Amino acid sequence: MSNANYRYQETDEFFAQIAGGLEDIGAEEIGELGARDIVPVYRGLRFRASAEVLYGINYKSRLVSRVLAPLDRFNCHNTDYLYRRAKNIEWGDFLSVDKTFAIYSNVANSSIRHSKYAALRLKDAIVDAFREKEGVRPSVNRLNPDVWFNIDIHDNIATISLETSGGAMHRRGYRKSTGAAPIQETAAAAIIRMTGWDGARKLIDPMCGSGTLIAEALMSYCRIPASYLRNNRTIESMPDFDSRLWAKMSQTADSMIRPLPDGLIVGSDIDSRVLADARKNLAALPGGQNVHLEATNWRNIESITDATIVTNPPYGRRLNTREPIGDFYKSFGDFLKQRCTGSEAFIYVGDRELLKTVGLRTKWKKPLVNGSLDGRLAKYELY
Repeated sequence: MSNANYRYQETDEFFAQIAGGLEDIGAEEIGELGARDIVPVYRGLRFRASAEVLYGINYKSRLVSRVLAPLDRFNCHNTDYLYRRAKNIEWGDFLSVDKTFAIYSNVANSSIRHSKYAALRLKDAIVDAFREKEGVRPSVNRLNPDVWFNIDIHDNIATISLETSGGAMHRRGYRKSTGAAPIQETAAAAIIRMTGWDGARKLIDPMCGSGTLIAEALMSYCRIPASYLRNNRTIESMPDFDSRLWAKMSQTADSMIRPLPDGLIVGSDIDSRVLADARKNLAALPGGQNVHLEATNWRNIESITDATIVTNPPYGRRLNTREPIGDFYKSFGDFLKQRCTGSEAFIYVGDRELLKTVGLRTKWKKPLVNGSLDGRLAKYELY
């Protein structure tokens, strides 16, 4: 390790990327995990944290997509200056020639307009710095690198960061198989958090597909850290990484895991093939065997009482029926109204217009981005 001092070391300041619409509850979550001086910004959170808190956010946060540790920040109006400034960073503090790396980038409202070219110039700076010092260079691996870096240029201010989360955190590691158009794990976790479900009554997803919503409900109730199954190699590339502190934090978090009462979470789906996927996915998680799964059409469920119903109904390719989509949602609204008394229902749709066809008055509607979908989560109280 060199004697270089990086921006995050001077300021204890980090950046958490998060889906649009989740900034407020994301701030709430990382605050619970010990972050301080949290400032929500568009699709992100600036915050300060000790090393232990940073490690905990990387390991336990269900809502954050990536966590960045800023290395350098500077005014930047052209890619030649970006290259020269980046080349001065001591890249050997994070990489060796036998490790691979990847870069992702964001550019907005700046003289540099192309994010891919900004990433390319940063890549050039890294490999040229290694060539000049060691005569060889590390390789790029865009899918599964040892180390991730980020370049963000906004209003002509460039920030070069080490990404400490080891890739996108929505990739929990339990999803072995998926059906068509699965919901992202971070979006599913946000839905579960927004419902306020705490295990006091049964949670049911009558159109569970490959089971992401019920898997996130399981992880929430059982206190399974979000990155329990992930192997985060990038955080170990921080020049000041403390392996003993990481081990203590993760062991303490793992010791809090509790069992799932049999049948507290229930999922069903008409498609037995995607239900088989759900079984495989749940089997990867502690307590997954206690989730009840049934291959049935929701129309055949006689009644649901005193339960929390959470679902992301199918649409498009997932609909798998010739019934017009508006009629499908209207029928499901009738099912909730007539057979689910004493319950609460939470419906997430990628197309907000579909909520108009449910035919029930919403208690509230909240925006929630799922990948490229600007969706809505609606709450219904069923008396």
